Amino acid sequence: MKNKKIITIGVFALFTVGNMNAQKKPYLDKNKTIEQRIDLLLPLMTLEEKVGQMNQYNGFWDVTGPAPKGGSAELKYEHLRKGWVGSMLTVRGVKEVRAVQKIAVEETRLGIPLIIGFDVIHGYKTLSPIPLAEAASWDLEAIKKSAAIAADEASASGINWTFGPNVDVANDARWGRVMEGSGEDPYLGSKIAIARVHGFQGETIADLAKINTIAACAKHFAAYGYVEAGLEYNVVDISNSKLYNSVLPPFEATVQAGVRTFMNSFNTLNGVPATGNIFLQRDILKGKWKFDGFVISDYASIREMIAHGYAKDEDDATSKAVIAGSDMDMESYLYVAKLANLVKEGKVKEALVDDAVRRILRVKFELGLFDDPYRYCDEKREKEVVGSKANNDGVLDMAKKSIVLLKNEKNLLPLKKSGQKIALIGALANDKNSPLGSWRIASDNNTAVSVLEGMQQYKENQLTFEKGADLVVGKTSFLDEVIFNTTDKSGFEAAKTAAKNADVVVMVLGEHGFQSGEGRSRTDLNLPGVQQELLEEIYKINPNIVLVLNNGRPLSIPWAAEHVPVIVEAWQLGTQTGNAVAQVLYGDYNPSGKLPMSFPRNVGQVPIYYNKYSTGRPIDSDKNVFWSHYTDVEKTPQFSFGFGLSYTKFDYTNLKINKSAFAKGENVQITVDVTNSGNYDGKEVVQLYIHDEYASIIRPIKELKGFELIDLKKGETKTVSFTLTNKELGFYDNEGNYLVEAGTFKIMVGGSSDKGLESGFEVKE
Repeated sequence: MKNKKIITIGVFALFTVGNMNAQKKPYLDKNKTIEQRIDLLLPLMTLEEKVGQMNQYNGFWDVTGPAPKGGSAELKYEHLRKGWVGSMLTVRGVKEVRAVQKIAVEETRLGIPLIIGFDVIHGYKTLSPIPLAEAASWDLEAIKKSAAIAADEASASGINWTFGPNVDVANDARWGRVMEGSGEDPYLGSKIAIARVHGFQGETIADLAKINTIAACAKHFAAYGYVEAGLEYNVVDISNSKLYNSVLPPFEATVQAGVRTFMNSFNTLNGVPATGNIFLQRDILKGKWKFDGFVISDYASIREMIAHGYAKDEDDATSKAVIAGSDMDMESYLYVAKLANLVKEGKVKEALVDDAVRRILRVKFELGLFDDPYRYCDEKREKEVVGSKANNDGVLDMAKKSIVLLKNEKNLLPLKKSGQKIALIGALANDKNSPLGSWRIASDNNTAVSVLEGMQQYKENQLTFEKGADLVVGKTSFLDEVIFNTTDKSGFEAAKTAAKNADVVVMVLGEHGFQSGEGRSRTDLNLPGVQQELLEEIYKINPNIVLVLNNGRPLSIPWAAEHVPVIVEAWQLGTQTGNAVAQVLYGDYNPSGKLPMSFPRNVGQVPIYYNKYSTGRPIDSDKNVFWSHYTDVEKTPQFSFGFGLSYTKFDYTNLKINKSAFAKGENVQITVDVTNSGNYDGKEVVQLYIHDEYASIIRPIKELKGFELIDLKKGETKTVSFTLTNKELGFYDNEGNYLVEAGTFKIMVGGSSDKGLESGFEVKE
């Protein structure tokens, strides 16, 4: 009875404090709607406090230690105490997040909580494959689960906002950030964008209030994947047709999926930096699409409009960014320094500030931060969730599904489980750091399972490892250029000896993890360093080579494609890399991945992509040189979008369309039979492509408009159905209007973009 009384008093005390807070701060009243609470809060805020909500600072001192003295750290600390900071980034871990949140909530006048942002690109501590690799799975449920694992770990560590997903459509492998996206196709990219948003945030906006979800951020808005020459931070100059039909669809898909934030991009579009682009942010995003979340600048991109030559000075950059619709300033320090005075001088309307702040507050309320600012600060949960067995099992599953078998001759794969002599060669084979990729700033170095460690789990074979040659020289880091070994071949002889005595040689070659990602553009897509020479030397000794590629972008490997009997695209697969690779090589998992980007024959073909246009002279009709081609290499890619083999074989038959002609708006029903005619159970990604043969704006020769991932036992046949609606049959004109025109359509259904069964139909007025 005594205990019961104490409980009653405790509940009464909490209820009383809650009522007192609600009376003193009416926006804390949970019985009101979010919009009502914002209406109550905004009038209480000074102009400076409003601007403070639009200001994001990077982590700037040991937040659990003493207050900083001197320099920018002290300034930022004082701003935090005044309520002039709305968000912080790169502060992570429960202790650190609680410390900064405590200042914002308990030491400022209004107690508005911070939103804590972090680059959770393909995992937090436990890393999934890089996003481009995940896209190769074409498995939307697995991709969603991968994002959910990342959200679970990040939220357990105090973070409530990620700067992902990257939904940039890109077809130039020279650009290092292709590793962050989903490849070259807007349809596949849109589906994956939705999966990642739902993985991070949950299925509905209401799910943001759960402690294991975080707000997502669609980036980079817009057209960053089309930077000229694949050069980071470069300009973009594309047509309206490309913008509306390739660039914007994945972004619009994220809005429809409920994404709460957008990040604008470093590039220009139509001569205007995206950060100051009214057309993108006001007209399309907040206007046409009715997006009600908020937009954050990319890192210091507001200030960079001065370097672009678009803004005269800091005042001009600030006003142009706000007017264009950039709601939060990431690390330019300009809003907090300049915006209040610009409003007071009448150069920026306070209504624009109010709109930005309302959007930011809305997301904070949706996350439940006003109701419990420390809801992400549970040390017990952090300890239980981060690095858990369940999360490692989840990223292992994702890694296996991301691997693409590009070539498999001479019956070398799957490897035998016993009685084989295997030589494992390549510095990357014993690397526990590089497979983590470049975006792993919360993870620890050397925590990946190496390929050597993975293959050592299969103990019935004789496995010999030789490095062959170092890949890099010196230390590597997120901030520094990678220096490659181009001279030291002292390990070649030991590697050749190992290869000579082996039945099969497994060579793990490719890029270092810090060779792709932001700031890592390349003009050479070949194997870096002395790897190509090592590959050719080993081939002379023993041609029974299984080449395993670790890389963050499509590579140019024409020699390997011609000579090496087996090529496995294993990307940078994260924490469980070695286990995933070993299980695929030994046949415990039958590879089912398909390429989300085309692989060029050489860098001179780049950008290369499957959904190209016919041109007026697509083929050699007159037996002369005057047609669209190269004189020194085929114009087709080495490996096409959608391509990927299996240990089994799939046959396509009985392609049917329910009739030959359709009225506009009428659904087109398509079926095809797929048979597993090989010796293994397996998965196949059945792909549907269309071609609108003539239109008011020319259409690509092929466009992906449907896919289905199916499981087939050996000998099993399944009928796969597709439905084409106006959404799949139409396109955008140069003014952004969506059109469905009468005409004839070809379709192709198969396991890749380069071949399949063909048929056609007509759409009538």
